[in-house]
Amino acid sequence: MATATKAKKATASEAEAVLKKGTESLKEGFEKLSQSYQQVGEFNKETTEAVIESATKAGKDIETINAEVYGYSRQMLEEGVIATKSILAAKTLQEVFEYQSRFTKEALEAHVAQMSKIREMALEAAKTASEPLQARVDALAELMQNQAA
Repeated sequence: MATATKAKKATASEAEAVLKKGTESLKEGFEKLSQSYQQVGEFNKETTEAVIESATKAGKDIETINAEVYGYSRQMLEEGVIATKSILAAKTLQEVFEYQSRFTKEALEAHVAQMSKIREMALEAAKTASEPLQARVDALAELMQNQAA
C-alpha cells in the first residue's frame, strides 16, 4: 500500500507539473499573440499615416507642376500673340519668314526646356511621394525579421 500511495503522489506531482508547464506555455503563447496583434495594429496605423503623407506630398507636387504648366501655357500664348502681331505688321514677305522662323525656333527651344523642367519636377515628386511608402516597406521587412527570430 505504501508503494501505491507513493506512486499516486508521484503521478499527481507529475500531472501537476505537466499542467503547470502547459498553463505557462499557454500563457506565454497568448502574450506573444497579444503582442503580435498590437504590433500589427501599430504597423497598420503607421502605414495608413504614411499613405496619407504620401498622398499629401503628391498632391502638393502636382499643384506645383500644374502651376508651372499653366504659367508656361500662358507665356506661350502671350508670345504667340506678339509673334502674330509682328508677322501682321511685316512689310515684306521676307520679314514674315524671318519673324515666323525666329518665333518657331524660340518656341521649340522653350518647349524642350520646359518639358525637361517638368520631367525633373515629376521625378522629384515621385521620389518625394514614395519616401513614406518605402519607409513602410522597410519597416515591414524589419517586422518580419523580428517575427522570424
